[in-house]
Amino acid sequence: MKTSSVSAAFTTEKVAETRDFYVKHLGARVTFDCGWYVSLDFGQGAGSLQFMSPQQPEHTLAHPAGLIYNICVTDVDHEYARLTEAGLAVIVPLEDHPWGDRGFAIQDPNEIVLYLYTEKEPSEEFKQYYVD
Repeated sequence: MKTSSVSAAFTTEKVAETRDFYVKHLGARVTFDCGWYVSLDFGQGAGSLQFMSPQQPEHTLAHPAGLIYNICVTDVDHEYARLTEAGLAVIVPLEDHPWGDRGFAIQDPNEIVLYLYTEKEPSEEFKQYYVD
């Protein structure tokens, strides 16, 4: 199979609130918005996310339990300061991890965990798990 892109769509009753959160706090750009469906682009090949309210019987509300969006940023310390100054609650503290990142987590309006991180050199223990 040759795939040109993959994205996730999350079904929610908070489409507008979610759109505004990602635009305001994470710099997303709205590429489509018909009120009940919004597509957000994060630029430079970073990908996109979609959020929609149920429109068909098969569209059930999504449950965020266990869902984590990993967001690689250039300067995680800067983003931590910026987002905490904006009043967002941190649910995982900013810290270095031996597998090769420094990161922290917040939640969006749907309680989806957003793990923001910057890559760093992994410890010797974890270098063996990386595939070229």
